[in-house]
Amino acid sequence: MAETDRAGPSEERTEVELEEKPYHDKTSAFCEIRKRELGLSQPTGFSRRVGGSEALVKRMTEYGKLHGHKGCVNTVCFNSKGDILVSGSDDKDIIFWDWAVKTKTLSYNSGHSENVFQARIMPFSDDCTVISSAADGQVRVGKIKEDCEVSTKQIGSHRGRVRKIAIEPGSSHVFYSCGEDGLVQHFDLRSPSPTKLFICSSIRGKRRLPLNGIVIDPRNPNFFSIGGVDEYARLYDLRMHHQTDPLIDQPVELFCPNHLIKSNGIHVTGLSYSNTSELLVSYNDELIYLFTKDMGMEPDLQSVPQDDSEKNEKIKKPQVYVGHRNAQTVKGPSFFGLRDEYVVSGSDCGHVYIWRKKGGELICMMHGDKYIVNCIEPHPYFPFLATSGFDKSIKLWTPTAIRSTPLPRNAEKVMEANKAGREARAQSTPDIIMHVLRLQRRQAFAYIERRPAAHGSDGEDEGREGILVEILNDEDGEDEDPRGCSIT
Repeated sequence: MAETDRAGPSEERTEVELEEKPYHDKTSAFCEIRKRELGLSQPTGFSRRVGGSEALVKRMTEYGKLHGHKGCVNTVCFNSKGDILVSGSDDKDIIFWDWAVKTKTLSYNSGHSENVFQARIMPFSDDCTVISSAADGQVRVGKIKEDCEVSTKQIGSHRGRVRKIAIEPGSSHVFYSCGEDGLVQHFDLRSPSPTKLFICSSIRGKRRLPLNGIVIDPRNPNFFSIGGVDEYARLYDLRMHHQTDPLIDQPVELFCPNHLIKSNGIHVTGLSYSNTSELLVSYNDELIYLFTKDMGMEPDLQSVPQDDSEKNEKIKKPQVYVGHRNAQTVKGPSFFGLRDEYVVSGSDCGHVYIWRKKGGELICMMHGDKYIVNCIEPHPYFPFLATSGFDKSIKLWTPTAIRSTPLPRNAEKVMEANKAGREARAQSTPDIIMHVLRLQRRQAFAYIERRPAAHGSDGEDEGREGILVEILNDEDGEDEDPRGCSIT
């Protein structure tokens, strides 16, 4: 009894000390595991804390590959429970995967006539309802029957490619779409046709603005943001569009880094919301920025500050994430970690980048594709990732490395090549751009070290040395066009 009395205070002091440590401490994951073993941590709290542990993130390694598509994989999404991964491709097929055992469970033709850009499983539908959008301008729904037969039908359309669809949080019926025609539509699967909300117009000139992305605020589904072919991310309140002419474009706020205001040739390629309503915005051949609610600007053209105005200087600056390259395809950034502790993105150099959200430090850089990583999908509950790009396979990543993995030895060279590419693009000199792209591609491969195949590898990595020789011997490196698999 005396021994128990002596042990109690010691354990209590240890717990206090552990709780005071930040979760990015390199030992925090192991401390949380100890607390769980002692029964001092609830399962839900344990998973949330350990899921964001930097010790685990730095142990991210390739878990395996999923093969089944015959074209570039343009979309990967987990279902709400996280046990199913759905993917869409240039081959127009949609595939369900039991990703944990790396097997295909269902494959069907989407009904689209061109490349599938997004496919998502509707929540609370027993994983039997799939919505999809594509380059043919169609929005379609697939219904999976008990005999695994799938019926598909078109439920909406755009004039031009449909980049993204966004599901209303907690809803099994409601979602939104946006496309190259600038149109934003509201869908309810219980209704026979969608509702046209508005046509997005440019700040200057009032022309239709082609759209690349749409995301819904998880804290308040009345708010959603869109981004397209200019420098502004736009925030909307759905309630305003039920009270006025539905086709009037009425953003509530605009978000843009100060130095990009009134810029030419820069546009938004993707957006993402955190669980605390922070808005992450990725720009073509620029960087990724994190905006908080207090960083918005009035949508009135007259109130948008000039680059050198005094008002511009007073605007709070967003956090920036540096190192990747986003030029050849339309990439969307994501948050990672169960508390959104990290920011992740693909890159034209074929790497997956993971930054610490607070401060923007790059902590992980993984080679994920021969050419370009387009899509990164975090698991809804655990520190797992699914990525896809120019390769026809899907890569799975889990924190199962024996020890923390440092940044690649060629990381600085790759990032310098990415930076040179961005600067060359800004100068708008085609010869320089092509030269830097060739340099970037060579550097991305010339420093890849031979490594043992990951568990479950099917031999794709074994051919990388041959790919290296082929690219280095090819002056232009144009054996395949990486832009063919996605939108530019």
